[in-house]
Amino acid sequence: MSGSVGPNEKGYFGEFGGCFVPETLMTPVLELAAAYEEAREDEEFQRELTYYLMEFAGRPTPLTFARGLSEEVGRGARIYLKREDLLHTGAHKLNNTLGQVLLARRMGKRRVVAETGAGQHGVATATAAALFGLECVIYMGAEDVRRQAPNVQRMRILGASVHEVETGSRTLKDAINEAMRDWVTHVGHTAFILGSVLGPHPYPMMVRDFQATIGREVREQILDAEDRLPDRLVACVGGGSNSIGLFSEFLADDGVAMVGVEAGGEGVASGRHAARFAGGAPGVFQGTLTQVLQDAHGNILTTHSISAGLDYPAVGPEHSRLHQIGRVRYVDVGDEEALAGFHFLARREGIIPALESSHAVAWVMRTEVLEPHELVIINLSGRGDKDLDEVARQAGMGA
Repeated sequence: MSGSVGPNEKGYFGEFGGCFVPETLMTPVLELAAAYEEAREDEEFQRELTYYLMEFAGRPTPLTFARGLSEEVGRGARIYLKREDLLHTGAHKLNNTLGQVLLARRMGKRRVVAETGAGQHGVATATAAALFGLECVIYMGAEDVRRQAPNVQRMRILGASVHEVETGSRTLKDAINEAMRDWVTHVGHTAFILGSVLGPHPYPMMVRDFQATIGREVREQILDAEDRLPDRLVACVGGGSNSIGLFSEFLADDGVAMVGVEAGGEGVASGRHAARFAGGAPGVFQGTLTQVLQDAHGNILTTHSISAGLDYPAVGPEHSRLHQIGRVRYVDVGDEEALAGFHFLARREGIIPALESSHAVAWVMRTEVLEPHELVIINLSGRGDKDLDEVARQAGMGA
């Protein structure tokens, strides 16, 4: 991929990445890596994936000029929204699950397991599994089940079995642990559909490649609309798949600045946040070496965000490398500011964004961060239907 910073043959982006799994998983991980390397070079596999992305998922998604947001920011800025919220199932996650479920079918797997936080990856996995006739099991932290009840209903309607995880913080990291335990137990006929650019190699590379359709479309669309490349790309970063999908196409373009927006929660100083680059350190977590929120003894810290999709204690290893070399700037936005971005986009653009995406919108609304007449693209990674109960609760209106 043009401008990519890796990975090498062992799955490392510089010093980050790798494959840290128990012995029982090493063989299936190596089999997955070999199967993906074969599939990515197979024209028939790529044609089939492209067909389903277009005819089932609804690609390409629009690039919409945000007039109200541009006027709010002022200084002549022109801001566009990449509308992944208009993709089937309501978020960018389907780009990846279609690819991974097609790969699972190619490998002869009859069953898929997945983790989910905000529920969008769970819905997308259940959707792809239903489309191709595979059994589907989703693991979701009990706290996220509470926050994202509409997505839980959608998964079950699609035929998936949803398991609530009551251990740990009862959020995404705990759901990943349980999904990986399931995979260890059923490796012969089960594929693990990981939802972000996380985990052991080949997942960070594979998920990035499936999400790179976002950036490829954006390049073509912005050249058609403005006859030049953007000055800046902005996207929220939980695990980091929507952002790396946007950024990867432009990494070789030195004139394109990139900003990844993490969850500042109640403020970094409070300790209740998920800003890995503001408060973390390198460490091995859930199969990869990356930036992790941990204490001096290596214990994983509890995270917080109003957004269920951003409260993960680690970030994808390619993001760690991009931060290390200074190619991407990582910032954080707190809960209250994200809520303000959510309401602004709804009332001025007629778009109800996911709380994850609202973090990116809120950062752009800090008018001092943009240069005059800057051309900016925000990746609107998902729609906000799933977050309405949480937004109402924050406003004191109840569910």
